[in-house]
Amino acid sequence: MSAYETLLNKIKSKDAVIGVVGLGYVGLPLAVEKAKAGYKVIGFDVQASRVEQVNSGINYIGDVVNEDLAEMVKSGHIEATTDYARIKDVDAVAICVPTPLDIHQQPDTSYVESSSKEIAKHANEGILVVLESTTYPGTTEEIVKVALEDRGFVTGETVFVAYSPERVDPGNKQFKTKNTPKVVGGITENCTEVAATLYRNVLEGDVFEVSSPAIAEMEKIFENTFRHINIALANEMAILCEKMGIDVWEVIDAAKTKPYGFMAFYPGPGLGGHCIPIDPFYLTWKAREYNYHTRLIELSGEINNSMPEYVINRVMSILNEDGKALRGAKVTVLGVAYKKDIEDVRESPVLKIIELLEQQGADYTVVDPYVKSFRSSGNTIEPVELTKEVLSQSDLVLLTTDHSNFDYNLIAEESPVIFDTRNAMKDIKKVNKYVKL
Repeated sequence: MSAYETLLNKIKSKDAVIGVVGLGYVGLPLAVEKAKAGYKVIGFDVQASRVEQVNSGINYIGDVVNEDLAEMVKSGHIEATTDYARIKDVDAVAICVPTPLDIHQQPDTSYVESSSKEIAKHANEGILVVLESTTYPGTTEEIVKVALEDRGFVTGETVFVAYSPERVDPGNKQFKTKNTPKVVGGITENCTEVAATLYRNVLEGDVFEVSSPAIAEMEKIFENTFRHINIALANEMAILCEKMGIDVWEVIDAAKTKPYGFMAFYPGPGLGGHCIPIDPFYLTWKAREYNYHTRLIELSGEINNSMPEYVINRVMSILNEDGKALRGAKVTVLGVAYKKDIEDVRESPVLKIIELLEQQGADYTVVDPYVKSFRSSGNTIEPVELTKEVLSQSDLVLLTTDHSNFDYNLIAEESPVIFDTRNAMKDIKKVNKYVKL
């Protein structure tokens, strides 16, 4: 029996042992779903603290149900390790490591490279390796495939390589890892089939097969670039509408009544998270290799990246109307997470807003029920509780993250001035001085 047939049979019978490299926002939910589907899962992470938490059944990712992780660990379906030599024990492995930008806004694939080399070093013949990290088209073949073939494996015969982009949306109440459709592109037909079979055995969402890893890599960046550009358009409309004295939120509500040809995107204080602010720049970097300049993407980046400065300028203007300067003003910032109802502050535009408040000499306080602490200008900041006193003693309340559990009636009643960058208080009738983005 060939390596392909052996692996396919193991996957179908759920006798395959599955590895997940990287136990963060993507990897841990995926590991839990694979374990719940009946597979034995080994998680790999360089952070010993994460490994220790997983092995103790302690969850640290919002999209994972605490009881699910605890149960899978207790039943022996999940274990975690920092020892990459354990790759020898797995039949398939998903790479879910970070792919950040470096200081020059260029892709940093070092985590993918090191993971691929470790996997190749310890892998047995017949292993399936799937890259899930968002990256530029060509990464799977240029890094993962090369690392394995340098070891002597033959892709599609003695090793199987595919790309299947993660589609994690932290805080999404409807779509989770389990029910979100999956795209899979293998280097050969055999690679695609074994990877797609594994995902179909684990997930409820449809599995869509494409002809190559590059197609899957490009479609993922296209998804995020689509959002990046449309959010930039919404932000530019917000700036123009403010100058014209028009409510941009009402404009969008009116536009979305059209049942075709329009999709609503909303302005805000800037982009956050690991994906939308970063992924399009993977494409702009790769495009230079083909002597092409992605003007629209880069312009969108300029608009979105400028929103924290725009917010601060509006704060200054609002305070000036009351005869106050930003320097020395008491500003309460509501929300530091990059989106509602999550604890994630990665790339949050609010971090830049706070940095600008510090530079301008504002006396600021941060409220966020989801975030225990965060770093700003080298200091650790711990958000405070939302209280009547915090709000009433403010010169301005800056609403930057529209958490569902904020008491918006209390905010409306006790805040002397509110600048709402999320339109979170649109349904609150009685407000003192209220300004929207």
